[in-house]
Amino acid sequence: MKIEKQHIQQFQTVQEYIRTAKNKAYKAVNTTLIDLYWNIGAFVHNKIQTSEWGKSVVQELSNYISENEPDSKGFSAQNIWRMKQFYETYCDNEILSPLVREISWTNNLLILSKTTDDREKEFYLQLAIKEKYSSRELERQIDSGLFERSVTDSKKLSAVLREIHPEAESAFRDRYMLDFLSLPKHHSEKDFQKAIVQNLKQFINEFGKDFAFVGEEYRLQVGNKDFYIDLLFYHRELQCLVAFDLKITDFKPEYMGKMEFYLEALDNDVKKEHEKPSVGVILCKSHDSMVVQYALNRSISPTLIAQYETQLIDKKLLEQKLDEFYRLEEPRVEYVTLNKRV
Repeated sequence: MKIEKQHIQQFQTVQEYIRTAKNKAYKAVNTTLIDLYWNIGAFVHNKIQTSEWGKSVVQELSNYISENEPDSKGFSAQNIWRMKQFYETYCDNEILSPLVREISWTNNLLILSKTTDDREKEFYLQLAIKEKYSSRELERQIDSGLFERSVTDSKKLSAVLREIHPEAESAFRDRYMLDFLSLPKHHSEKDFQKAIVQNLKQFINEFGKDFAFVGEEYRLQVGNKDFYIDLLFYHRELQCLVAFDLKITDFKPEYMGKMEFYLEALDNDVKKEHEKPSVGVILCKSHDSMVVQYALNRSISPTLIAQYETQLIDKKLLEQKLDEFYRLEEPRVEYVTLNKRV
């Protein structure tokens, strides 16, 4: 039976009601569960602080729950200790304690066990909330050192991009981890493009779930000639088209002219009236910061240059770079603070 177009739109409204209700129900259940683990953690913490309980009592509690609440799962002695640790980690932190109620218990455990300080915890809590990561996706981002990479990033954005799209500062990064592409050591740009399309879900997870795929080898007709953009996306937050030019070599200044041409064609012939100016991403194997800076200084288009890695960077090396970054930042922060006092 064929459904009339006007009815489809009306039915989609009802469908949206259902999805909204499901999301609210899930959030309510999740919040209740986190509150339960928080309260148990607080209770056990207080009993141990006052020396009323020792380790054996926690095991007895676990056995008691198992016998008297047989339908309740996840209350092993080990998990109860985790609830205690969970409470102790966040109980005095007014910034982080509300955030833990917005993600799943599994994701909370990942952040609790795999991060070292409050800055890192807040980063992944905010990220998990924004991107709605599954536990598998979140674990991959933590293991790939996303926090360390983001903090030490020196984003290569043109001045025009910063002006037109201020949100681009947080929407893009300087370096992306594309280890899931399983590219051979020697590969072509065509291989690179095909691998991304074949692993599109992971690619969008890495770049951010606000990206919506429009097409590959997207055709632009200018005059009597055809031109093709490697990959074209739409970014929901920025409300614009995003053109990707894929390069398997170091960045070269001449890449900028090609991207400016693409963006001009997109804005003139493809962009809709309500959309903002298109953005270009030149994704390279590597880049020289000084060459990039010179190229961007005179750029008249909203373009950014990023690099990609096909193998995970050693986490210890990333942590070392982060420590160096913090050591460099501290004297500068102290200097600014002293100047303000003066």
